[in-house]
Amino acid sequence: MNISAAMVKELRERTGSGMMECKKALVEANGDLEAAIEIMRKAGLARADKKSSRTAAEGRICIKVSDDGRRAAMLEINSETDFVAKADDFVTFANGVAQGVLDSSVSSLDELLGSTLPGAGISVDERRKELVAKLGENINVRRFERYVSADGLVATYLHGSRIGVLVEMSGKDQDLGRDIAMHVAASKPVCVDEKGVPAETIAKEKEIFAAQAETSGKPANIIEKMVEGRIKKFLGEITLVGQPFVKDPDQTVGNLLKGKGATVVRFMRFEVGEGIEKEETNFAEEVMAQVRGA
Repeated sequence: MNISAAMVKELRERTGSGMMECKKALVEANGDLEAAIEIMRKAGLARADKKSSRTAAEGRICIKVSDDGRRAAMLEINSETDFVAKADDFVTFANGVAQGVLDSSVSSLDELLGSTLPGAGISVDERRKELVAKLGENINVRRFERYVSADGLVATYLHGSRIGVLVEMSGKDQDLGRDIAMHVAASKPVCVDEKGVPAETIAKEKEIFAAQAETSGKPANIIEKMVEGRIKKFLGEITLVGQPFVKDPDQTVGNLLKGKGATVVRFMRFEVGEGIEKEETNFAEEVMAQVRGA
């Protein structure tokens, strides 16, 4: 059957694939456009499965907020390179998934991947696999968080597309909320206050500090005060309320909140690729290996 340029053009517009790939699928489908699309989808899914073991440590963080400021969703989606993370198709996909998280009640990655992608008519995972085939890289929906505040607000901060923060707070001060979210992005506190630090963590730190202090040869009562001081400093470093406020280091975040009559309920900070072990490659060695092989 003669495959016209118009048929190839239509298939390219519908699938976003290359001209030769579209022509090949149309030939195989004897000119049936829908059958060609199905052939391309199956081929794409097969390619996606082959790429699933490749490390994807780049990507982007997306945040979506409801109009009333009481709900917000944050999502991390990974790719293998920063180049693909900036591609229009990838950005559109990430924003669509994030909007789906905000508008739904999904509570796990499996639920999210199986849910319908807004405006696409297919599941999130099906669209992910299509993108893997189209963009040529492994793509993973890694994690998400959704905050809902009953009587306060959810503040957000996005540093480019690589660091995102959600903060649930009391009150309605959006400017304060953004400042706190910005502080979390910059200073990386572990928890809101001392209550969020596990007792075993504090006990372990006391043990370490005490062992260090005993080498000073000072009396036991002095050592005890030294350890108390070290613990206080340690808690100030890891808790949000104990840290010096990034925009005004002369006051702590706790004092800032107290002065504004506000409290932080919880927060979450995402950074692209954190915790993912990347493969270290030496480009010069790869080139030399190729030259030797040739």
